[in-house]
Amino acid sequence: MTFTLHLRACRPSALRSLILQKKSNMRNTSSVAGGLQAASVVILHKSLAPAFESFCQANRGPLPLLGRSQPGTWTVPAPGSRTGCPQFRKYEFGACTGSLMSLEETSEQLKDMVVFGLGCCDSLEGVLEKAGLPRRDPAGHGHAGAYKTTVPCASTAGFGCPLVVTMRPVPKDKLERLVQSSCSVQGAPIHVGDPELLGIKDLSRPDYGDPVVCQPGDVPVFWPSQLTSLEAVSSCKTPLAFTSAPGCAVMTDLKAKEASELTPEGFPEVHLISQDPLHYSIASAPAIRKIRELEAIIGIDPGNRGIGHLLCKDELLRASLSLSHARSVLITTGFPTHFKHEPPEETDGPPGAFALAAFLQALEKEVSMVVDRRALSLYEKLVEEALEHGVLNTPITLVTYQGGSAGAAQAFLCKDGDPGSPRFDHLVAIERTGRAADGNHYNARKVNIKHLADPIDDLFLAAQKIPGISTTGVGDGGNELGMGKVKEAVKKHIRNGDVIACDVAADFAVIAGVSNWGGYALACGLYILNSCETHGRYLTKAIGPPGAPGAHGWTQALPSVTKEEKMLSLLVRHEVRSGVTGNVGMEVDGLPFHGTHAQMVQKLLDTTAGQA
Repeated sequence: MTFTLHLRACRPSALRSLILQKKSNMRNTSSVAGGLQAASVVILHKSLAPAFESFCQANRGPLPLLGRSQPGTWTVPAPGSRTGCPQFRKYEFGACTGSLMSLEETSEQLKDMVVFGLGCCDSLEGVLEKAGLPRRDPAGHGHAGAYKTTVPCASTAGFGCPLVVTMRPVPKDKLERLVQSSCSVQGAPIHVGDPELLGIKDLSRPDYGDPVVCQPGDVPVFWPSQLTSLEAVSSCKTPLAFTSAPGCAVMTDLKAKEASELTPEGFPEVHLISQDPLHYSIASAPAIRKIRELEAIIGIDPGNRGIGHLLCKDELLRASLSLSHARSVLITTGFPTHFKHEPPEETDGPPGAFALAAFLQALEKEVSMVVDRRALSLYEKLVEEALEHGVLNTPITLVTYQGGSAGAAQAFLCKDGDPGSPRFDHLVAIERTGRAADGNHYNARKVNIKHLADPIDDLFLAAQKIPGISTTGVGDGGNELGMGKVKEAVKKHIRNGDVIACDVAADFAVIAGVSNWGGYALACGLYILNSCETHGRYLTKAIGPPGAPGAHGWTQALPSVTKEEKMLSLLVRHEVRSGVTGNVGMEVDGLPFHGTHAQMVQKLLDTTAGQA
């Protein structure tokens, strides 16, 4: 038997009636939901009510606030006025000191307390059924387990705790359907993949409830849990508080929201971004469509090199998604094709690398750049002058890598050489000379330039064996670092490809008509993703208030025609040459900036702005 909790108008009498009755416990409300919104309750002293309400508003994912009462006179309702009552937990100074069938005996204390109704995820079982997934009961046939994570909730005065999540195993081929179906109830999941990325060590040992066992081929999918409220109540150390017991919820008279109400951006899509550790990301369909447009824009072949044969669908998308999750990024560039000149560098590579670095910094990620030692002074000057001219707002940390021992690359990439503690989440190479199968480095004309290149390839090779580090290579000819992913196509379709093809693969190979364009497109892709409400919710684990792109200055951090013209001018000042012609002037790969490259930058910006 069920009852209805009237929260639409926040009627205090309904809340009082609910918590003071002494009736039997009710579990598994999803089976009787009938499309109504389930709720849990938190009862706190009125002095804490404003802070807890703010805490809920700052953490709407796990704590969707349906309503609250006002403190007042609490009276026991007339017998038989309502039926079916959940159990409660009693908290004293942050510790759970017992469970109660009713709060009738504490009615005097309740006079100065406020009741909060929080939406809960009991109806996720219904979502699984709607997606055509068989229902799996927890091992103990109680309520499905929930887990404390290492993800901190956004704190407010007196309240701060870790996020609690609930998990359902989903067959890999049903992920897309599940993610779309879930939007009609509580929004998309906040994590899909390895539980250790949330700090969960063992799925068989939940902190609340009983585990749901994963079968072969399943992917763990996580949603925020209203049981986060129990951790919040513990954190405030108040002398007295009450909450619903785990697994016990009440039904409100609120209808569960439809997908159209919760997903103004349209249905989300889920994409694999890492195998080790297993990790999927989510973004809205319109955002993904725009990034695919960027990929098509940069995929033109102005030099008629045959790069169309190297293109792989969604490499820009998956690289952008992976970078969006990264905290620390290492970028490399530098192709010393002009071996008879000083410096031997070309104008393709540094502008794209600086543009990507600038946007990553705007997203508050740590950014470093590894360059050849012989070119270090050049890059130090470029960084200094880029800051002076507004191309960069924050200095880029410059480092070099000389190789040496067998474990040198791992020691460089990881703290104390420990593969469990990588310094970087993502490595990006933009027009960086790549090692061929014979160990040499070749320019497009098959000239060996190995003597000018430090062994930065070793870092990408080492990253393949370190869980948690992803790699992206951006190239336009097949001899760039990371293009080993498409080396067979390079050998077959690119001039001199059988000799020059890079043998070192990256996880994502972004192909562009000019490599700088790939750097610009990655920055634009990151802007699109971080302006996407669906992706933002997933990225933040539904913690914290939603952000607005304008408030972060992201638009100003995008590449622009003006900034890229300044960057190219700096390279010309230092006599860095065009890659095809060897000219010192305002051109890249033999193509003029005014016209070709300026037009490309503007087209990427127009497409990006169209998404926002």
